[in-house]
Amino acid sequence: MMNIYETIEQYLTEGRIGILATVIYRDGSAPRDVGAKMLVGEDGKCFGTVGGGRLEGDACREAMNIMHKGELKILSVRMDSKAVADDGMLCGGNVDILLEPVLQKYKGVYKRIGEMLQQDARGVVVTKFGDNVFSKTFIEEDLSVTGDTLPEKETGELLNYLHEKRPYYVSGGMIIEPLQSLSVLYVFGAGHISQFLACIAKTVDFHVVVIDDRKEFANRERFPDAAEIIVDDFHKVMDRLDFTGKEYVAIVTRGHQYDADVLEEALKKKTKYVGMIGSRRKVRIILDHMRQSGFDEEAIANVHSPIGLSIHAETPQEIAVSIVAELIAVRRTR
Repeated sequence: MMNIYETIEQYLTEGRIGILATVIYRDGSAPRDVGAKMLVGEDGKCFGTVGGGRLEGDACREAMNIMHKGELKILSVRMDSKAVADDGMLCGGNVDILLEPVLQKYKGVYKRIGEMLQQDARGVVVTKFGDNVFSKTFIEEDLSVTGDTLPEKETGELLNYLHEKRPYYVSGGMIIEPLQSLSVLYVFGAGHISQFLACIAKTVDFHVVVIDDRKEFANRERFPDAAEIIVDDFHKVMDRLDFTGKEYVAIVTRGHQYDADVLEEALKKKTKYVGMIGSRRKVRIILDHMRQSGFDEEAIANVHSPIGLSIHAETPQEIAVSIVAELIAVRRTR
């Protein structure tokens, strides 16, 4: 699936036009945060979302109104309690949305950002706008720039936003968007649950790495959505993987012993999340074994097992949904 910047590049390559809608301000319980994006094509089709409902409807209509004018606009949507009730919405609050035409002159910028997202690389997107002013710049970690040039000092200062987790709107007409690397999810086991897990996790921006010791299971035909597929012994593979404390580990192998082996190795690493599949009885036995192996209670308490949110899931698809829901919960709260 193409990211929104690749879609914009495709639009421009095909000679089409569109409006990029970006949430630049949010107050209250509006559905999407600053930085949420949606591309509106001249045919009215949309890619991405800025929150659905009335908010998105207003953004689409206004985008169509300015589509052929070559101008940008800030759309302010105020969703008070009466408007929310009248519209049947659950979310209120105030939102400002920047509506900007996607321009041929910035095709290289969109292309580069799209490429960097696919490579799981980082950078900062800077958009300036105001009366008769519009510029777009992409700054990479090595300070190389695509798009409009900026003073060297300002470029260096803006790159400091690389380590922020969310975009920033600067009053006066500038939005600074750090391009974050994707969350890495190591999926141990290449069975049915893992197939659905890899597919769903990719749609919510996880960089999925599937690991199994059976090439007839761990292959591109079964896992078209995985960023990487590794066929190796579960004991040996940990030394090949990068662990920085930000990685997610889902243990869904074909047997209890394999699960225990992977968990033991995972507990030796710095991770953001470790989850293991299994019945409560199996989980209790394996965690007791971890205690006997010398792991402290804090490390064991951080293991999410049985894996996934409790939604009474039964099928592989439902279990995969519950796991991804838990991954999102951890990503959003830690």
